[in-house]
Amino acid sequence: MQVSIETTSGLERRLNVVVPAVRVDSEVDSRLKKAAQNVRLPGFRPGKVPMNVMRQRFGPGIRQEVVGEVVSRSFQEAVVQEKMRPAGQPNIEPRTLDAGKDLEYVATFEVFPEIEVAEMSGFEVTRPVAEVTDADVDNIIEVFRKQQGSWDEVERPAEMGDKVNINYTGTRDGEPFEGGSAEDSDLELGSGRMIPGFEDGIVGMKAGDEKNLELTFPEDYQNEELRGATVNFAIKVNSVKSLTLAPLDEALFKLYGVDEGGEEQFRKEVAENMTRELKNAVTNKVKQQVMDAVVEAHRELEVPKALVAQEADVLRKQMFQQFGGAAPEGLDLKSLLPDEMFKDNAERRVKLGLILSEMISKYELKADPARVRETIEEMAATYEDSEEVINWYYGNPEQLASVESKVLEDTIVEKLLENATVHEEACSYQEAINQAQAQG
Repeated sequence: MQVSIETTSGLERRLNVVVPAVRVDSEVDSRLKKAAQNVRLPGFRPGKVPMNVMRQRFGPGIRQEVVGEVVSRSFQEAVVQEKMRPAGQPNIEPRTLDAGKDLEYVATFEVFPEIEVAEMSGFEVTRPVAEVTDADVDNIIEVFRKQQGSWDEVERPAEMGDKVNINYTGTRDGEPFEGGSAEDSDLELGSGRMIPGFEDGIVGMKAGDEKNLELTFPEDYQNEELRGATVNFAIKVNSVKSLTLAPLDEALFKLYGVDEGGEEQFRKEVAENMTRELKNAVTNKVKQQVMDAVVEAHRELEVPKALVAQEADVLRKQMFQQFGGAAPEGLDLKSLLPDEMFKDNAERRVKLGLILSEMISKYELKADPARVRETIEEMAATYEDSEEVINWYYGNPEQLASVESKVLEDTIVEKLLENATVHEEACSYQEAINQAQAQG
């Protein structure tokens, strides 16, 4: 077998392969002889079909099958021989496929980049420092009480925090505009669902009241046609409802998984969950900054386009599942959600994956079984039967590998932080949570 390599551009390689004719032809003959032992054709006894007839009837199909297999095997042999690591599937362009002639083809593909792990030291990281206070616990419990509370109709004027049912019609220069009208629409005042001034304008109105509000759409409004536009909303209030918080009783505690111990145990478990959430928020905030530094230190690293396309496809499917469930058969997701939407994120994820893999190898890192167990136990602690969850992880290799991968990433982060400049920044519990949510 003859092999020659060309570098076309960046990570792309062109492999020219010539496979001796005898390798293909002998395999075709072998399969034809084997098939002849069982084939039945009119006018011939079983197993007595002449080879020239076999070649005429079955030769082209068997040869096509053999050629496909030889191309696949010879490509693998060639990349091993030339010590290359293909990224993605090759594009095979046949040159010569005729019987009796050497098989020739060209395989075009990308290779994994050679990665030299950069020396990272002195990069800056800000670590939020916060704690869960009694006031934080009170705030979360109030959220729970609101979630389980009841909305009761009142006759008084509407206040912030009330829920109103309204009819409204929006006009621009006297003409209704698309999306500017609704009937029997529920709106919680203070939710920020509507444009600035809309909800404030309803405060003080009672059921049956009507009002006209002249408002201006924000300059960054999603509908370009309405950006900065001055409009009029004619509003009628149908009803005003006030929220009555759910009582702090056994029924509420049970809804959130506390069957015994009353309010004291309820507050304790809420505080423990908040502490876990805070720890994760701080860890993720720091990890994000370290990963940003890793990407920046290797910004010149080129990654295979094939891998970026694969990652974009994963992100596309995840987005569709998140917002729309399973894709209907025949729906072209790629035209609906093109690669360009995911390119930057996909490229970053591929780059990080390659660099982190190289770091694991360079620093000879492994997922500590004790830390894996600790991580699983922390995740299981939020479930009623934590032992069952732990057993489920250890009984599912794919899920266990996912946790091990997370532990490895955390180990890399800790190692890199040894040479980083870490600034601690005092903040509240909610500020730390908000920061983590903002970075996604």
